[in-house]
Amino acid sequence: MSDHIAGVILAGGRATRMGGGDKGLRPLGDRRLIDHVIDRLSPQVGPMALNANGDPTRFAALGLPVLPDSLADHPGPLAGVLAGLDWAAELGAGAIVTAAADTPFFPRDLVARLQDAAGPSGLALAATPDEDGRLRRHPTFGLWPVALREDLRDALKGGLRKIVLWTDAHGAGTARFEAEPFDPFFNVNMPEDMAGAEALLRSAT
Repeated sequence: MSDHIAGVILAGGRATRMGGGDKGLRPLGDRRLIDHVIDRLSPQVGPMALNANGDPTRFAALGLPVLPDSLADHPGPLAGVLAGLDWAAELGAGAIVTAAADTPFFPRDLVARLQDAAGPSGLALAATPDEDGRLRRHPTFGLWPVALREDLRDALKGGLRKIVLWTDAHGAGTARFEAEPFDPFFNVNMPEDMAGAEALLRSAT
């Protein structure tokens, strides 16, 4: 566990392809998607929080602070990153690692590998190779230094929405993970993805 790195689970999306609602609260096996995410992230970080909008009481059973976006109109995952950085700054943490609430099989060494890959700014994103061997980044799985939060806030207020435009501008490093026997960043976007997640869960137990 890294005490100076806080963990933030990004659950602020509107899940339109799943018919709305909170994807992370959907069942996977005998638990919920987000329970699997918490189990993987919690041993790797110090304090943890959840970025989500709307009524926070629906997540009360998780026992985590719920951080709403500080910017209106659902500006995307970067707004959740900013909310997490503001929270981490209050705690005195130096950085956060983010994980998506709909990705239950991400690596158990995510944080250590992101730290090893960090660029000079302290930023790093996870990536896996596609079928052609080209690296595909997973920008909701990243290491984000608290020192860049005001820069990020200004960028969002200026209209920036695409994560990699901002991370590329700051020389983010890339932590490569293998995609065999399956991509560990497989995420549940649509109802049919739940069947794939159930199959992966069975194969891992």
